[in-house]
Amino acid sequence: MNKIYIDGQAGTTGLQIHSRLSGRDDIEILEIDADYRKDLMARRELINASDITILCLPDLAAKEAVSLVDSESIRILDASSAHRITDQWVYGLPEISLAQQSAIKNARWVSNPGCYPTGAILFLRPLIEAGLLSPVYPYAINAVSGYTGGGREAIERFENTAHKKHISAPIRRYAFANEHKHIKEIKKYSELAAKPIFMPSYGHYAQGITLQIPIYLSMHNVNLTANDLRNKLAEHYADSSFVTVLNNEQTELLEGIEPEIHNNTNAVSLMVLAPENTDHAVLCAVYDNLGKGASGAAVQNLEIMLGLPESDGLVSAALSLNPNQILN
Repeated sequence: MNKIYIDGQAGTTGLQIHSRLSGRDDIEILEIDADYRKDLMARRELINASDITILCLPDLAAKEAVSLVDSESIRILDASSAHRITDQWVYGLPEISLAQQSAIKNARWVSNPGCYPTGAILFLRPLIEAGLLSPVYPYAINAVSGYTGGGREAIERFENTAHKKHISAPIRRYAFANEHKHIKEIKKYSELAAKPIFMPSYGHYAQGITLQIPIYLSMHNVNLTANDLRNKLAEHYADSSFVTVLNNEQTELLEGIEPEIHNNTNAVSLMVLAPENTDHAVLCAVYDNLGKGASGAAVQNLEIMLGLPESDGLVSAALSLNPNQILN
């Protein structure tokens, strides 16, 4: 029986992870009394009694939690952004490569990816490594997430009737005063030469992400086509449990894209949209910011670390998509 402690179980991601792990016969969840969930000594005791502790905390609290580890046998899976670009930590996106999956399996410290970076890296990393896209291209990423991506504070703002005036519009752009914390993460793990332009927004719905990266094909290679990109992505994710790449026929039948289609699963749909008679393509990813973007990915990484079959805690595989499943 693998002993797992969720430090920060009362938060959005912690609650979802707990729900996905509850009732399993191969995992024992170590529980903390609600009155002691911020007590350092009580947390230290449970962290050091676990095989793996999952951190679902603000960044400073996550760093503090790591300092409470006394035993070299304790392993940490951090769902915060505190350690995502720290060299001693393994980045928890196993779809990058078989080597990355192996590194996660054997790591002591694993950092769960951010929700937005997940979609961007799933596109850019394999296409840049294959030489189809250039690492020096000026990438711009436009992404819209359900408001749960902002955590408890955002959820309260969006769902509390006292704040309805604040959130009356169907979409709310944010994070334009300072550099968004996801930018360095995207640059590092996509292997970009420069930081991308990143434009995040919240939609007036709870969960689900649509992420889009527009490109000029000929600025990467004069002969590059949308099908070249699709074929390479399909090859790279052929054995993935969760990532599906729409082929040309499926893409041509699309009339709209629904951001909530993969809610409560770990599934990701990748599409290369290419309008006729243009030199343009738009890389578009759809997935759940609370699933593959947070708790689902954490459960998947936990299972890899424990040598268990990969799931999202719901025992759901990636959908064999038919375009009607993601039409508006």
